[in-house]
Amino acid sequence: MLTINNLTKRYGNKTAVDNLTLHIAPGEIYGFIGHNGAGKTTTIKACCGIIGFDGGEILVDGVSIKENPIECKKKFAYIPDNPDLYEFLSGIKYLNFVADIYAIPKSERNELIKKYADMFELTDSLAEPISNYSHGMKQKLAIISALIRKPNLMILDEPFVGLDPKASHLLKEIMAELCKNGGAIFFSTHVLEVAEKLCTKVAIIKDGKLVISGDTAEVIGNASLESVFLELEAE
Repeated sequence: MLTINNLTKRYGNKTAVDNLTLHIAPGEIYGFIGHNGAGKTTTIKACCGIIGFDGGEILVDGVSIKENPIECKKKFAYIPDNPDLYEFLSGIKYLNFVADIYAIPKSERNELIKKYADMFELTDSLAEPISNYSHGMKQKLAIISALIRKPNLMILDEPFVGLDPKASHLLKEIMAELCKNGGAIFFSTHVLEVAEKLCTKVAIIKDGKLVISGDTAEVIGNASLESVFLELEAE
C-alpha cells in the first residue's frame, strides 16, 4: 500500500534520509521510531508529497508520489504532529472545506462529521473559530478531517501528541479497526509503549539510516521495544 524504495533526502551537505527502504502492506500498523532529527518527519513529508527527495522512489498503492502527486494524495490521509489549520474558519467550516476538496457528498459528510465530532467530544466547539482551539482540539479536528474521507492508508506524525487519554484510546481503536478492514497505518511516535502494543511492524531509524525493521515481536524478542531502541541508540 505504501512502498519506500531507496529514499534519499539531503539538505545541503547533510543527508537527512539515507537509502531508506520500507514496505507497508494492507492490514499493517507500522511504527516508525527514532530520536529527534533521525529523519522520521522528513520521510513522512516525502511520502506525502510535501517535500521532494534526491533519490529513490515512493509509491502509494502502486502510484509514484513524484510523478502523480495529486493521484497519490487522493489515496491517503495525512495528520501532522502540529496541525497547520485555517484558524480564521470555524471547525465546521474547515471540515466542510476538506469535504468539498475530496467531493464527499453532503449527506455522507454530515453523518461522518457528527459521528467523529461526537466521538472526540468536539461537537459543541465546531461553531467556534479554530483560533480559539487548544492544541489538543486542533489535533482532534485534524483527525476528524482525515477520517471523514474514509482513507485506506493513513500517514501520521506523532499523532498522540496533545491528545487526552480518552482521545488517544479512541484513535488507537480507530487505527486498529482500519487495519482490520484491510487498510494500513504508517506513523512515527516517541511513545514506545504504544508502538509495542499497537504496531504489527516497527522500523527504527538512526541518523537517516534504517537500523532494524520487521514484525514487532521479532524485533523486540524477549526484551521490550524501549530496551531495544536504547541499545541500538547506544551503539
